[in-house]
Amino acid sequence: MFQASFKKVFFCLPYSLGIMAAKKLRRARLSQELCERLSRHQITTCQDFLCLSLLELMKVTGQSYYDVQKLLCKVSRACAPKMQTAYEMKLTKSVNPSSAFLSTTLHSLDEVLHGGVPCGSLTELTSPPGCGKTQFCIMMSVLATLPVSMGGLDGAVIYIDTESAFSAERLIEIAGNRFPTYFDSDEKLFCMTRSIHLYRELTCGSVLKRIMSLEEEIISKKVKLIIIDSVASVVRKEFDTKLQGNLAERSNFLARGASVLKYLAEEFSIPVILTNQITTSLSNGLVIQADLVSPADDLSLSEGASGSGKRESGCVTAALGNTWSHSVNTRLILQYHDMPTRQLLVAKSPVAPFSAFFYTIEKSGLVLQDGKHQTNLTLEGTNPALQTIRVRSAALKDTLLDAALPKTTGGIQTTGENGARSEHPNGNTFVEENMSW
Repeated sequence: MFQASFKKVFFCLPYSLGIMAAKKLRRARLSQELCERLSRHQITTCQDFLCLSLLELMKVTGQSYYDVQKLLCKVSRACAPKMQTAYEMKLTKSVNPSSAFLSTTLHSLDEVLHGGVPCGSLTELTSPPGCGKTQFCIMMSVLATLPVSMGGLDGAVIYIDTESAFSAERLIEIAGNRFPTYFDSDEKLFCMTRSIHLYRELTCGSVLKRIMSLEEEIISKKVKLIIIDSVASVVRKEFDTKLQGNLAERSNFLARGASVLKYLAEEFSIPVILTNQITTSLSNGLVIQADLVSPADDLSLSEGASGSGKRESGCVTAALGNTWSHSVNTRLILQYHDMPTRQLLVAKSPVAPFSAFFYTIEKSGLVLQDGKHQTNLTLEGTNPALQTIRVRSAALKDTLLDAALPKTTGGIQTTGENGARSEHPNGNTFVEENMSW
């Protein structure tokens, strides 16, 4: 009865608590001898231990009833969430600033974010293809391996690549061009590349299995950054939201994954960076998945019809839905502006205002344009998940038509059908193009 009740409790636990219960017993500060004895009986995690009855534990450990009760309390405390005061949190970050943020070396962006990409939380990058999501991730991989004195975290990186987009050559190119003085020898480049551990996971199941097994790896390899590029890629390949039941399964996978990643970020005080894709949301409530095939796809994004020839207006937003948008703590949007300049938006942050920065992609990675940023912007509505995103064709049309069309006031100029602009007093940006089916 005792054993069954424990199993029932663990079955009903939230995902984050389930992960905490999966903590290895040796991290519960049990003696090495006891851990080895328990492992011979396939008892290696806190959950394995707590699911046994007192009688079973007495038999396995060879200890008395009262000693086993003390062990139960010790293991329970090890996997239970711990309270922390605001003062303790502030003190920790003051004493060890590197545990608070990972600098992006994009100084204006770091200033707005109070130091860079926050540790202990999830940061999402969303953009159309070709705006530099993977470039940003590779650049952050280099930065995490740098010494603390250079703004890095002096640790290893776990990079989960779901699109086979990672390039070791590009990694070395960014490192050599961004920090030519530091990476002045093959030995330093060799050490940096050895610190980045790449996993190619092409299914939702393999991604979830990988992140659920990361805890020991984070400890043994001194991991200071986790990157998943991209979450949306595997989700959209496996779950067609038009099929009954798929939406619930997709939501379940995303909730489990986000919960595990949040636990890892908070437990080890490390940043987690995730990349997302875009979707075209129609005015009639339908959603068209974009960003699935190639960078050219964003040229054919539209709010088109379903074969009847009737056009629908809509907007391009971040994929994976509203629930997922609440799972991430910080959302950065990369979008097209005018060639070759692109724009970075801080669309969601617990510490930063809605801000915009302009950048280009160089040999050294992302480079901000000096003096070209705004922090006095306003976000339409209250939901960052509905922030519209400019795709390549909209930026190209704007560039070509800037000289030909007069500027308007009182609203936002947007690209309309056949290249015409329309003004929307409510501030919503709509992109209307022909859908390529």
